Amino acid sequence: MVQLYNLHPFGSQRVVPCKQEPAHFCCGQDVLFVASTAASCRVEVFAVREQGRCEALGSFATLGPVLRMAHSSAGDYLVTIEEKSKATFLRAYMNWRCMSGGSSRVCVRMVGHKMEESYSETLKEQMSVVEMPLSDPPLCISCCPVNGDLLVGCKNKLVMFCLKYLVINQNLTVLDFERSLILHIDNLIPAEVAFCARHIAVTTELDVLILKLEPVQQSADRTERCAEGVSAPEKAVDGDERPSTHTLQLELDDFIICQKPVELLGEESKLCDIPITLESTELPTEDTKRFQVQYLLFRRFAPDQSPFGFCEETKLHSLQLLPVYRTAYEETENKRKLLSLFCFFSLPHVGYLYSIGKLVELISTYQYSEKSEQAVLTPQFLHVITSQNLQCFTVRCSAAAARDEDPYIDTTVKACPPVKLDVCTLRMQLFIGPRAICHFKNHIILLTKADTEDITERRKPTRRMLSRKADSIKSRTNSESEPGWNLYIINTVSTIQLYREMVEYSRTYENVKTESCIHLLSEAHLLVRAAIMDPHFHKTDEKEDLLRAFRESCAFLGDCYSRFDTKDYHLALPYYRMSGLSMTEVLKRLVSEGDEIQTYERGFIFYLTHSLTEDSNEELSKESGNKVLQIFYLADPVQLPHILCSPCMRNVCPVTAVKYLQKVEKMMPSVVLTLTKAFLALKMGDLTMYEHEMGSYKETALACGFIGQPRLLQQRKEGIVTPTEFAVHLKEMQPGLLVAATVALHENSKIELEEADTFFKMLCSSSENTIPQLLVDFWEALLVVSSREEILQELLLRVISQYVWRISKKQLPETKPLKTTEDLINSCSHFGLIFPWVTSIMSVGCSSDKDYCEDISRLQSLLCSQSINIASALSVLEPLTEADNVGLTIRVLCNTRLGKYEEAIDQLLRSCPDAAVFYAQHELKGDSQALWWNKLLPELCKRTRLTGNDCPVLISSLKAETLSVVAMELELKDFLSLLPEDGTAAFFLPHLLHCSQRKLLT
Repeated sequence: MVQLYNLHPFGSQRVVPCKQEPAHFCCGQDVLFVASTAASCRVEVFAVREQGRCEALGSFATLGPVLRMAHSSAGDYLVTIEEKSKATFLRAYMNWRCMSGGSSRVCVRMVGHKMEESYSETLKEQMSVVEMPLSDPPLCISCCPVNGDLLVGCKNKLVMFCLKYLVINQNLTVLDFERSLILHIDNLIPAEVAFCARHIAVTTELDVLILKLEPVQQSADRTERCAEGVSAPEKAVDGDERPSTHTLQLELDDFIICQKPVELLGEESKLCDIPITLESTELPTEDTKRFQVQYLLFRRFAPDQSPFGFCEETKLHSLQLLPVYRTAYEETENKRKLLSLFCFFSLPHVGYLYSIGKLVELISTYQYSEKSEQAVLTPQFLHVITSQNLQCFTVRCSAAAARDEDPYIDTTVKACPPVKLDVCTLRMQLFIGPRAICHFKNHIILLTKADTEDITERRKPTRRMLSRKADSIKSRTNSESEPGWNLYIINTVSTIQLYREMVEYSRTYENVKTESCIHLLSEAHLLVRAAIMDPHFHKTDEKEDLLRAFRESCAFLGDCYSRFDTKDYHLALPYYRMSGLSMTEVLKRLVSEGDEIQTYERGFIFYLTHSLTEDSNEELSKESGNKVLQIFYLADPVQLPHILCSPCMRNVCPVTAVKYLQKVEKMMPSVVLTLTKAFLALKMGDLTMYEHEMGSYKETALACGFIGQPRLLQQRKEGIVTPTEFAVHLKEMQPGLLVAATVALHENSKIELEEADTFFKMLCSSSENTIPQLLVDFWEALLVVSSREEILQELLLRVISQYVWRISKKQLPETKPLKTTEDLINSCSHFGLIFPWVTSIMSVGCSSDKDYCEDISRLQSLLCSQSINIASALSVLEPLTEADNVGLTIRVLCNTRLGKYEEAIDQLLRSCPDAAVFYAQHELKGDSQALWWNKLLPELCKRTRLTGNDCPVLISSLKAETLSVVAMELELKDFLSLLPEDGTAAFFLPHLLHCSQRKLLT
């Protein structure tokens, strides 16, 4: 793996025309602040234009020498730590831009000072300095880039100031601060702090601690809010549990005790034994929030040991929190939403980059070639200065952020280079005496200061320095008498320019170092991806070029994973998809014309296989299709039948395809291959070949063969299932095989129920609201094999609905059903035997529905089984309830299934009394048997009395069946009580004798 690519990320450089030697500097939104050394106590402000050109905006005096300074984009203020008379002061400079208009007025006020209306009006035209007194000297500062809040590090505590926007009137809003929270941290002297979106990072010389402030529910008692602290996880502080600093000191000065290196991530970082107490200091209001501390990371380093002794210079530097925002879309480009957060810190010889989003993890480690002075992290690069070099390293922030934004990015549709991709050095640019560095948009601000003996050498022309622009301004006229310092603005080249250089450079590794080629193209991809994720992406002039470069980089990576034999060959597919290239375009990139001995790597075959087996509207030309056949015959012949069924291969020559299949069949015969040959025979119009192929296997095997390749029957176009020529032919010649194959596809999750509906309707050229008989055949066949309850109930309702529609509309099926009612009863448990009383009803009189007896029988058979949920079917059956005999059977069957036996008997006695006893014999059992004597016997007696001997059916039913059952079941006295008082004794006597004899026998 190449570790140094020696690319050119640095372009032109310009000298900042400072009047005094810089001590500290920082960047604003479009400006550079430079604080001079102790002599002048001033801050110079420069506007940074295109290509790094500087324009002096003015300067303002400070209270004393500036020790630290920082700018906040939110609020556009500058905050400093200044020293005067051995005391330090924390000051914020507001409205400093009025200096560029020529105003020199300055007002100084205390933080939280209540401004009068007359006083505040003058703030429009003057710079305002806000003094922020602290009980302890400030040591370090950091501004939150998201909301402009300020964090100040003091000994054993961190103080947080919230940025406030005070609306004085409709024309004036004034910025102020409110001291809101103090984090008390025992035994900690912060060297640097970083603050972003309630995340706090703090370093000492060898310790790093990263925290997050989590809002908690407000306490009911607001009076305790300011006094009560919210502590971190409790730790024992007894002397026995945690040794004090005093006990760790040895009286012997000849030894140095170094604590053991530690790294604690996530929840484990609570074990760092650094107690933190929160003290709320803001005035309680309705919007006041309380926080608790969440530990994210603790890391402790040990001082470097070397053969030459203890290195006293080992300490951390360059602490930074880097926010990455969610990809901006044009309609929401001004609404930045934090996506990921990264933390960087460095030792003299190694830097560490952590992701501290949903998961806290170390994503990169940077080894420097020599001792570092300072480093600055950007979303695209890490810039590090050493004693002689400005070094540029690649970073993995965009790779991690892309996965935070889309957790499913690593699929067959999308991809991104891995977070753990090795870091590399893009450039090591020689400079004399780099001392400090900061980053601003696409500029690097670099302070150099040469030693006295280097000044003479520095005046000589040297290739170690970047070429200066012709209009660069030299700020000192007599350089021989002044120290050799310079403040440079180095313009980094545009993303597109560096991307193109990376791509061009990658070609040198194509044939010698495969992994290096992929690595460099991955770097180019991440470089462009980071630029696209920038919140200001939609405002950049390079927008279209960046999007084009992104697609191009995906295409290059697809080429690499297709051409090279790598373990990650599968990435060819998602990268080609992201590139937007068609399959034809990919074939042109990778297949050499006329090269018959060309070999194809796994990545290319993987891409082609997936692209051809998925639904696509792209159709390859005849030549391209034949070339694909040749590729698969050489690389993966078993895939040929599946490839030929792809919609993309519609234009392939069927004769050529059959020749390839015949060659493959000799090696690996299969049902799918045979079906594919039959499919091609139909295309060629060769019915003899078709019949020969279809006769090679039994119908059951053929039906199962379609499971291996469903696209022989149906293909998708724009998400819609359409039947193939093969399916059309089967519909005419072998509809049973077509239905059996579709059932097999459904049961193997190859086609959904709704898709099957569309398939058969299109196949039979039916309208949307018309149900073809072949679809009903499919439903009936599916009832035989399906075991999923939700599918069964859906199917039962569908077939019942169709039967009812045909019977009520006097509509015959357009084709003969594949199975009779008897076939269904014998093969499917959901079709039950038709009850005798139903047959009895249907045999009485002359039904006008005899032409539809098959549908009537099927409907009655379904209702006679226990499968259908009658309650859900009532609305479907409604059209038939008023019909003659059919309607009577439907009504009685429904009441019976619902347990309404008494209503069923009433319906029978009213409409078909001949069947009442048959019904009672079949249905009145168990708990419902009492209806024999409570309902049926009285009704029969009543009806016989009214009609006399004119109703022999009622008399025979009463005498032969009803009285026999009642005499068997009841006690004699109960039986007697049921008999009518005006009855003929001779009629009931045999049954009375039978009842009494049964009692004597028992």
